[in-house]
This record gives sequence, structure tokens and C-alpha cells, in this order.
Amino acid sequence: MELNEPLIQIGHPANPPPHKKNRSFFLRLIIKIVVIIFISSLTIHLPDLTVKTQDRERVIHEIAGVLEKYSTDLDKVTRIELAEAIYEESVHYNWDPKLILALIAIESSFQNQSVSEKGAKGLMQLMPYVAESLAHELGIEWNGDFTLFNPFLNIRMGIHYLSQLFLDFEDLRVALVAYNYGPTYVKSLIDRRQRIPGQYYNKFLTTYQTL
Repeated sequence: MELNEPLIQIGHPANPPPHKKNRSFFLRLIIKIVVIIFISSLTIHLPDLTVKTQDRERVIHEIAGVLEKYSTDLDKVTRIELAEAIYEESVHYNWDPKLILALIAIESSFQNQSVSEKGAKGLMQLMPYVAESLAHELGIEWNGDFTLFNPFLNIRMGIHYLSQLFLDFEDLRVALVAYNYGPTYVKSLIDRRQRIPGQYYNKFLTTYQTL
């Protein structure tokens, strides 16, 4: 097959007309300006990792302070390690750590061995059948009470559970009420267009504001 002109031109290209040179110069200039503006914008908006690290340490220290103030059945080393775990899990699910602390406060008063009248256990007061399902979802080995009373696993499962409820109900108030009353009960109220109890959420708000 013959080609009318070669794929690769041989020799030096002809000099472009002056107006093309000017157009090319201005185009390159505009591209440089745009690149400089873009890079400057990125630099301005890049997170300050030093500040973030400082904030992380400060928040963990504050969480540890709350645990030390209220918890009576966790030793100091566990409280410090748990403060870091609460922070990491809260950040992972995009929760305010203080919100999680308020939930723990009203559920178990920071008592790791707490058991409710209905059988909910641990810091975040999880029912065993709910916790077992959460453990399977998270790849946690399920060993009954041993898992429920492990404060690190209880926190991990509890925050995951709250996040699920928030995704289901798309409303923090409703998600928190469902956490306490159970999602089935809350869904039945919604289906029957009945009022959702507000006492638990009000108690939560008061606790959140006073921590």
C-alpha cells in the first residue's frame, strides 16, 4: 500500500509564520500561569500534618482524661490504649470521639463489666446476638462474653453498629434511639407514623454537653 506522504518527516520543519510563533508563546505562557496557580492552590489546601498530629495527641489525651475520671474497672494502661482505640475508630467512621464517649457514658457509665437487665454487655452495651453478627461482619473471632467484655472489641463493634444504624435511618437522633431501643422497634414506629421517644436523645445531648 502506498502512502501519499511519509509517516515521519525527514529534515528540519519549516519556520512557522511570526503570528504562529506569537500564538505559541502566549499559549505556553498561559499554560505556565495555570500550572502555577494550580500548584499554589494545592499547596494552600494541603493538610498540615504536624497540626493534625498535635490534634490527634490532644484529643487522645482528652479521651484518656474522661476515661480516667469516670472508669473504675479499667487499669491506667488499658485506659490509655483504649483512648487511642476510641479515637482511631471514631475517625475511621467519621464520628466525633466525644459523641462516642457520651454514648458509652449513658449506656454503661464507663463500666466495662456492665450488664443491663435485658442482657446487653460491655462498654457500649451490646446484646450478644447483635454483637455476634457484628463480629462476623468485622472478622472478629466470636467467643461470647470474652469478646463482649474485651473493651477494644466492644468499642469496635459498637461504633460499627452505630454507623450501620445511621446509614439505615439517615438521622443521628433516630439512629441513637434505635441503638438503645433496637432498630426493629424504631422502624415499627416509623411505619405506623408514631412518635419516636425523645428521652434517650435528650439524655444523650445533656451528657455530650457536660463531658
